[in-house]
Amino acid sequence: MSAAEPAIAVRGLVKTFGTRRVVDGFDIAVPRGAIYGFLGPNGSGKTTTIRMLCGLLTPDGGEGTCLGFDIRRQAERIKAEVGYMTQKFSLYEDLSIRENLDFVARMYRVADRRRRVEAALEELGLAGRARQLAGTLSGGWKQRLALAACLLHDPQLLLLDEPTAGVDPKARRDFWDEIRRLAAQGVTVLVSTHYMDEAVQCDFIAYIAYGRTLVDGPAAQIPGRIGLVTYRVEGPDLGVLAAQLAGAPGVVQVARFGAGLHVSGTDAARLAETAASFAAPARRWTRIEAGLEEAFIYLMAGARDNFAPGPGAAA
Repeated sequence: MSAAEPAIAVRGLVKTFGTRRVVDGFDIAVPRGAIYGFLGPNGSGKTTTIRMLCGLLTPDGGEGTCLGFDIRRQAERIKAEVGYMTQKFSLYEDLSIRENLDFVARMYRVADRRRRVEAALEELGLAGRARQLAGTLSGGWKQRLALAACLLHDPQLLLLDEPTAGVDPKARRDFWDEIRRLAAQGVTVLVSTHYMDEAVQCDFIAYIAYGRTLVDGPAAQIPGRIGLVTYRVEGPDLGVLAAQLAGAPGVVQVARFGAGLHVSGTDAARLAETAASFAAPARRWTRIEAGLEEAFIYLMAGARDNFAPGPGAAA
């Protein structure tokens, strides 16, 4: 695989379960060494897509490559080069940390297995707990163990499916420090997340809703490509103001962000008129750059759940 070739390049990926298209015409090109984020609500097809990319599921349609291997014909080759971290902790809870890593190393036939296990314990800060049973670990330590297991065979690509769900902010920060270190070494990372503070750490982002890609590209460019204009409003009675702004000219969404409201729209002139009409001495309206979270809310509001009942169907 050449340095210029994308780590992942798929087109028109389709997966159907029963009568539902869970993934519908998915395209993506992930540069080598990039951190690529998947954002989308539950049921959007993120996990199904990840499993097709790493050879665990066969697509019903579409084509492409992962690490230079055909995703349909060379699934076993892909599996050998990928580290896949699932949403749910999937190691053995009745084995110790060291025993789990040794088991995984045996499965991958890792050369110099014992030295590699010891190195993984040190690199992920697990050495002091090496004898602790995995089932007794907190969420953050289980996360570290799962990541260590993913890295034992020196994968070129990490596929991380909501890896920080349920762990505390400090553990999430430590996890992302490790991810950035790996990316700097040339490892490609594809990660699904619901956390916006994690999304901003990604080089590229794809917003996925119910099997379809809504927009994708460099993270810094996403809000601008959607064309959102946003004002931040601070002052008293924000709940009342939010209700008044709903449906006002130029306003497509109103969301609470800390001590203020973010009021967004795609028609800058009409939104500016509305901002002026709601101006008050005690309120401060400030135009700001729309962020990834505003973009996410906007895109999800217009996405249709492919598992929702159709018109006239029973609820």
